[in-house]
Amino acid sequence: MDAEAYSALAELDLPGVCPLTLEEFEEGDQILLHAKQNRSLLEYYFTCTPCLPLFVLNRCPDVDRITYLDADLFFYADPSAVFTEMGDCSIAIIGHRFSNRLQHLEVLGTYNVGWISFRRDSYSRECLIWWRERCNEWCYDRSEDGRFADQKYLDDWPTRFQGTLVLLHKGANLAPWNLAKYQIGWHADQLWVDDQPLIFFHFHALRRINQWLYDSNMAHYETTLSPLVRNRIYAPYLQTLLQVELDLKALKHLTGHQSLQRHKTVGQSAKTHSFLRHSLSFLYGARHVVKGLLAHQYLLVPKRRTQKEGSKRKDHSPSHLMGRP
Repeated sequence: MDAEAYSALAELDLPGVCPLTLEEFEEGDQILLHAKQNRSLLEYYFTCTPCLPLFVLNRCPDVDRITYLDADLFFYADPSAVFTEMGDCSIAIIGHRFSNRLQHLEVLGTYNVGWISFRRDSYSRECLIWWRERCNEWCYDRSEDGRFADQKYLDDWPTRFQGTLVLLHKGANLAPWNLAKYQIGWHADQLWVDDQPLIFFHFHALRRINQWLYDSNMAHYETTLSPLVRNRIYAPYLQTLLQVELDLKALKHLTGHQSLQRHKTVGQSAKTHSFLRHSLSFLYGARHVVKGLLAHQYLLVPKRRTQKEGSKRKDHSPSHLMGRP
């Protein structure tokens, strides 16, 4: 939601993508603009969440169903199974499904604002207007009086708003907070979550430390980054982020800009270019680093092999994907 992102999307001219300027979105919405004055930028993003689907439904009469997606999702399979599960329901939300050790995190919300679908009908409109009013009133990055950001408001939707469905597909919204709950497998050239295919993963709290190093933050969620998860889930995502960044930098008007990736970059000054000289303990604290090392949570950006390189190599196991470019 800034001029740089809009400019990049406009120049890329991707099929089916209609970029929207922040000015267009905010125009005439005095209540939203007033809320913008009393919260942080992140909190303002949260505040905008219900406003955006409502804006699209009001502006585009041909849109029958709109789905809000967080920016840190990555898809591994066709999401049609999720829409099939939604059926004719008006609203579809998805639970955090916290692992047993993380049940205390439900104070932040039973449901996750990562994927929410709304049909064009009276039930969805009622829900969106109510949600928008609540977020304009209070939407802060803290837990207070049974509220948390834009997310905790979803807790009673299944009983408050008719036509609300809680999605149950295990492969939808796999995330660090529920990864330990499932058996992750690879067979038939596909990732599986127990007995269902992985559709999308939510890369919440992934942090970029420097150009080639990332922190998955798995230790915070009391789980371990297994080789399969590292090489089959994280590696393709990091490869894609790198390729997107390279493509964007190739655009003339972005030459010289730093990364446009959403994930927070930590310590991206010249001093961080040497990992050996400036240890992770300086960036995060010794306790975090030790836990992270035990959880194997740090990742190097995997090398994207060319077709020529791939044809020379007989080893197609995922382990080779983690080599540094």
